[in-house]
Amino acid sequence: MIAVFSTIDMVLGLYTWIIIASAIFSWLYAFNVINSNNRFVGMIGEFLYKATEPALRPIRRIMPDLGGLDISPIVLLIAIYFVRIFLATSIAPIFI
Repeated sequence: MIAVFSTIDMVLGLYTWIIIASAIFSWLYAFNVINSNNRFVGMIGEFLYKATEPALRPIRRIMPDLGGLDISPIVLLIAIYFVRIFLATSIAPIFI
């Protein structure tokens, strides 16, 4: 069972980095720091969008409109942190 919890924790940690990369990419794209016409940049942006949008969309529907400020990645990161801590402190000790 420890292997299952370790794998879940690793996947959640990896997804955390994907969310952070997506937020940074969106800032770079919005401020024209990266070339949006480059195919490789477009592929990275499309991957990050497809990987994070299914998790961020429901949060954006619930959150009030804050103008140009999108805090849904922060809310998702806090939720992932909660799940990781909950698994490590409450669920995993039961099976050990």
